Amino acid sequence: MLLAIDVSNTNIKLGIYLGDVMKQHWVISTVQQRTTDEYAMLLNNLLRHVGYSFTDINAIVLASVVPPLTPVFQELAQRYCQQEACIITPDLDLGITLRIDNPQELGADRIVTALAVHHLYRGPSIVIAFSTATTFDVVGGDGSFLGGAIAPGLMISAEALSSAAAKLFRIELRPPRHAIGKNTIENMQSGIIYGHAGLVQGLIKRLRAEIPDVTDESQVNIIAHGGLVHSIAPFIPEIQHINQFLPLEGLRIAYTLLNLP
Repeated sequence: MLLAIDVSNTNIKLGIYLGDVMKQHWVISTVQQRTTDEYAMLLNNLLRHVGYSFTDINAIVLASVVPPLTPVFQELAQRYCQQEACIITPDLDLGITLRIDNPQELGADRIVTALAVHHLYRGPSIVIAFSTATTFDVVGGDGSFLGGAIAPGLMISAEALSSAAAKLFRIELRPPRHAIGKNTIENMQSGIIYGHAGLVQGLIKRLRAEIPDVTDESQVNIIAHGGLVHSIAPFIPEIQHINQFLPLEGLRIAYTLLNLP
């Protein structure tokens, strides 16, 4: 079985694949201070809970945007699974062109997400990840990664607002009764939730207009994922698909394309 690991700043997504079929998936918190052995014990418990063990894993593919954890999971693969992890980097030939100024700056998570979108949805696409940051990835009709945008995420915006203003405080990230807030909490919820929705809608419009060979906005797929997607997607009608497994699916596809044993 293939173990796909997506290490991001907030969470680590894990997926077990048998062929093209995802058999199990999990999400654990990213903690840079955890050791190889600690992550191995977490994974071991998750596997045992569904009737698997390390011996069932015969391949591992990894995308990481947390550099200190990359060698941690490489060591986990070697010591506990007796496998060499395939590390996703911009240098790999995955059949998509990175049409940006410096491909080495591009995070592995964005590479595999673009790859998944190209294979699963086809056609020009905008992929929005609602996580620590809100990132926008633009994929051309030929699968090329054209670039994108990065904005502060919902949590970052909320924390910045409460920490920078003495009379404001932390709030629950849920929509208020109305856009016109009647108290401080509702004012903040309206600004953060609806304000972020407006930011996303505005960027979708701008990005969509710059995609080559697009003559009708309906040609562009709008796909969203990430830990905060369900908090904000209901207020963004432009979003057509929510797929929380995009990074894991991209890892699976990448491993297949590389023709690794």
